[in-house]
Amino acid sequence: MQALPETPKQRIAARCAQELHPGEVVNLGLGIPTLTANYLDAEAGVIFHTENGAFGFGGRPALDAIDSDFTNAGCEPITLMPGAALMDLATSLGAMRNGYIDVTILGALQVDALGNLANWACDRNGKWWPGIGGAMDLCYGTRKVIAALAHTDKHGNSKILPRCTLPLTGRACVKVIVTEHAVFDVTDAGLVLREILSHATLDDIRAMTAAPFTLAPLLQMRAA
Repeated sequence: MQALPETPKQRIAARCAQELHPGEVVNLGLGIPTLTANYLDAEAGVIFHTENGAFGFGGRPALDAIDSDFTNAGCEPITLMPGAALMDLATSLGAMRNGYIDVTILGALQVDALGNLANWACDRNGKWWPGIGGAMDLCYGTRKVIAALAHTDKHGNSKILPRCTLPLTGRACVKVIVTEHAVFDVTDAGLVLREILSHATLDDIRAMTAAPFTLAPLLQMRAA
């Protein structure tokens, strides 16, 4: 198996990249998901989409090649690949809502055992967070949603819950959960632990995961 980067965010993004297949059109959401483009080149055959209006972009360019007119959803510079297409936001949102996106990788504040996803909140702990944005369209207009998130919050609380407690972005939309420690599949029977990515033990994964889960028959152990 291909080695993963050591830093948590990069490890998550690199592992998400391994979930993708040639010919797929893949939207990358804000935060960790935007890093995924750095781990696949043009030969991979994946067409990346960004909500602000580009199909067919690649990873971050070299410093001397940055063009501030070309950015991803997080306003970070991107490389346009041969055959890339640029469009207005309305056209891009239309593609998201009408089934043109095969896979979406979204960051999340919480995910749960039903595949529900929460990645926005108007007011939480006295602080204002961005509105729901285009993520709600992606949750319902995409064939497969991958949630990319840290396993726990800064206080050590699990972000993988039996039920989300924050306002939902989408219901029963998440198919795969990727954290810095593990990969879970979301099934009709609940969460299934498919892979351990870090030096964490199975007991560690159980301790940091609030939602119940079962083990895949061929559980993979891959230390970072």
